[in-house]
Amino acid sequence: MTWLQTSSKSQRAITGLSLAVILLLAINVFSNMVLKPYQLDLTENQLFTVSAGTQKILGDLDEPVTLRLYFTKVLGEGNPDNARHFVRVRELLERYVGLADGNIRLELFDAAPFSGPEDKAMAFGLNGIPFNESGDLGYFGLVGTNSTDDVELIRLFAPGRESFLEYDITKLIYRLANPKKKAVGLISSLPIGGAGSVPNRDAPRWPFVDQLREFFSVEPLPSYVEEIPEHIDVLLIIHPKKLDKYALYAIDQFVLNGGRALVFLDPVVESSAKVGAPNTSGTQSQFDLLLSKWGLALLPEGVATDLDAARRIRVRHEGRIAVVDYVAWLTLGPENFDTTDVVTGDISRLNMGTAGVLLKLPNTEITVTPLVTTGPRSMAANSRQFFGQPDVIGLFRGFKPSNERLMLVARATGNAKSAFPAGGPSIKITAPTSGKATARDESSGRKHLAASRVPINTIVVSDVDMLHDEFWADIDEEGGRKMLVPNANNIDFLINALDNLTGSSALIELRGRTQSNRPFHLIQSIRQKAERQFRQKERQLQKRLAKARTEMETITSGGTRDGQVTLSAEQRARIDSFRTEMVQTRKELRDVQRALRTDLDRLDSWLKFINIGAVPILLILGAFLVGIWRRRRSGKTAKRHEKAAA
Repeated sequence: MTWLQTSSKSQRAITGLSLAVILLLAINVFSNMVLKPYQLDLTENQLFTVSAGTQKILGDLDEPVTLRLYFTKVLGEGNPDNARHFVRVRELLERYVGLADGNIRLELFDAAPFSGPEDKAMAFGLNGIPFNESGDLGYFGLVGTNSTDDVELIRLFAPGRESFLEYDITKLIYRLANPKKKAVGLISSLPIGGAGSVPNRDAPRWPFVDQLREFFSVEPLPSYVEEIPEHIDVLLIIHPKKLDKYALYAIDQFVLNGGRALVFLDPVVESSAKVGAPNTSGTQSQFDLLLSKWGLALLPEGVATDLDAARRIRVRHEGRIAVVDYVAWLTLGPENFDTTDVVTGDISRLNMGTAGVLLKLPNTEITVTPLVTTGPRSMAANSRQFFGQPDVIGLFRGFKPSNERLMLVARATGNAKSAFPAGGPSIKITAPTSGKATARDESSGRKHLAASRVPINTIVVSDVDMLHDEFWADIDEEGGRKMLVPNANNIDFLINALDNLTGSSALIELRGRTQSNRPFHLIQSIRQKAERQFRQKERQLQKRLAKARTEMETITSGGTRDGQVTLSAEQRARIDSFRTEMVQTRKELRDVQRALRTDLDRLDSWLKFINIGAVPILLILGAFLVGIWRRRRSGKTAKRHEKAAA
């Protein structure tokens, strides 16, 4: 107290400032150590809030997981988007560490050229990005390992996939916690190979089966399957034409008990003729019984056609080859996909052939989400037009758009009821073994489920042909060997769907988020308005310029004789005037362009000033005004004391 009375104002000010700095540092250290787990996400779309599904997966970890994030700093120095995305990834991973209760260890590495971390990144198989003319590679990927040395990778954090960042990282951690390959039960009435459902038929295996086996354990199940084995994680059902009621009941109970299913239906299976199978067109089979309990139906005798997505093909018409849009063969792009769903979010192209139309049934508790649709210029054609040799040109000529999108792929979720409310069949007709079918009692020990034990999750596709290699690959012969070169993402879609369905319920619930790199909408609107004004003025000046040039050329061409230009004085004067006008117009055009650039630069400068300088200036001004107010107040108080003392 004595020091405060004897010290000068400047000493007290310096002391107070020093104490304020110390207090600020202490508050920051305290908040980083104690309050870090309690964060508040004020972003518009909760970009930094980890979903409940991710929290559940992290909370269920029972073994340590090591995450190694490799990032070459040069990538960020040359591309601000990479730097921003790296910060986003790092902060999200740090959030995962805080939620995993010590079961996640995060390591950061700068994979600079010719460094040890770069060698590690290459050894793990991360994708390199060239960042200079010498071809040096930078890395931005994640390597995850568990206690048994299983490895999962995100080979490259592409900014374009930022909306699925949480899903990708959570899936990596989930796979490390559950390293065993998921089991896919394959049921099909087509001889796709390995299905076991078409006896006595030796047909080549469809190539997609081999690709599936790289990611999953594929187990063929017969079409007369009596009970789905307990170890099956997901059913892949392809054109279920000849399923009896026992197989339907087995699928029904599997789904109601928490199993997932990916189903491919089709009103016209063109690929069946290519593999020597009997005509399987025009059938919707008894599977409609299950489909209706999932809130869906396949439009009877309906084929989806789309004028905008039609593939151009060659057909013979009236003795000659014609190129025409085949409205029943579709090439679908991102505008046809649900980009917020992880199954279709990164798909760029799907090829389909004579696909059916899925309908959402009314008065159902099931949530039906369209994943793939046609464009608005679509119509449902009668499937009978596609039996035998379809009239491709006639379909094009007779096309009448319905101005509504048709659903081709749908996800069905929610609480469902059994298609067999009275219970399963009591008599089982087994597969013929010696020419005779035998009957026996159904002896399944499982309890009948009249309703789903947990919400169901199924994906239904209205096309089977998209799985045949004719619709997603070209054949390339190299060294005498035939190789398939994909021209569409059909198999990527298949793997995405199975990968999603074989995950935990928490993982399936994760959906895409808005990207963190969002534009300033007000600034963008101002910029676009200025751009429109500029373009309008520019168009007017260009018309004047073109008119002057045309008139000058007309005069010049009219005055040409024997290869020589002979012009009157009046014509020469007019040409000089046009030239002057052209020069003036070009100058005005440059002025307009310069004005636009100046306006945008001025806007940019104001934004920088507001963000960088305005706030400190306002704080300083506020402090200055407060100081004046306090000085005046203290002066008035001193005068009152003096009067009181007198």
